Amino acid sequence: MRDLQRALAEVRTLSGLLPIRAACKKIRDDKGYWNQIEVYLGAHSDVEFSHGVCPECVRRLYGEYLDDPSEQVGK
Repeated sequence: MRDLQRALAEVRTLSGLLPIRAACKKIRDDKGYWNQIEVYLGAHSDVEFSHGVCPECVRRLYGEYLDDPSEQVGK
């Protein structure tokens, strides 16, 4: 029982409405400021982030540098 109480005490849960900007994915905090999603969630939960680039973003951002022209966006 003691382990369950300790685990419940360590849980941090986000709930309610979370305003997020569709284009840049920034979240508006209670003071009206827009924060990067990683910053906001890091401050309000116990989540940690690692970063990477998905294949779609690689093509969109770096397509001109890809060896295979068929991987380039718009080609």
